[in-house]
Amino acid sequence: MDVMIHSSTFLLPGNDHSSSVTYALVVLNQRLPRFTPILWNHAKVRVCADGGANRLFDEMPLLFPRDDAIDVRHRYKPDIIKGDMDSIRTEVLDFYTNLGTKVVDESHDQDTTDLRKCVAYVRDLAPNLDKSNLCILVAGALGGRFDHEAGNINVLYRFSTIRIILLSDDCLIYLLPRTHHHEIHIQSSVEGPHCGLIPIGMTSVSTTTAGLQWDLTNTEMRFGDLVSTSNLVQGEKITVQSSSDLLWTISIKKR
Repeated sequence: MDVMIHSSTFLLPGNDHSSSVTYALVVLNQRLPRFTPILWNHAKVRVCADGGANRLFDEMPLLFPRDDAIDVRHRYKPDIIKGDMDSIRTEVLDFYTNLGTKVVDESHDQDTTDLRKCVAYVRDLAPNLDKSNLCILVAGALGGRFDHEAGNINVLYRFSTIRIILLSDDCLIYLLPRTHHHEIHIQSSVEGPHCGLIPIGMTSVSTTTAGLQWDLTNTEMRFGDLVSTSNLVQGEKITVQSSSDLLWTISIKKR
């Protein structure tokens, strides 16, 4: 079974950390993480769900309190705004349209979430994007209504062959598919130590880890019984092997 390597170098400033990965950024309609400008600088394409454009317009200037708000909005212009257009304010839509942002109105599609629409766009339609090592970063994916969070987590499973990372100010979440062994390289300056491994949708009959405070050895995990939450990373590398897909989550440090 192949090994899948994971690393949160997208939380570190500087493009030298991400040369082997093609990042795309999707902005959703929850509070922007304080490190959104770092994610933006790593990304080759930036997509806002319609309500995410409001967040970008309103909150990005707050991350640069010494700069003129209009200048910040010009610097951080999304490439695409995509969704059912039920949330974006008229003045926000007009502002970005006048700057040349492409708008994709999918108001006819009420059966899929805005995140699913944006991920499908990045996967299928984004021009000049190297998809051989694609990773989609999703800012504003967590917090707020739980049904929205559950819908975002469902997208991880819907697109299980694509690396998608959900991010908030406090933590990140991504899927560890059962088709691979996983090697997670910890960026201790920006993440940890709290972490978790969570089975959703099915029982993990057997999970084995190395590098955690409370390692698992052929351990069964399921809701209603054992779930590995509030665990702690112990070193710079974690390995995970499981009979089912698992969610990996780790805290992001305040700095």
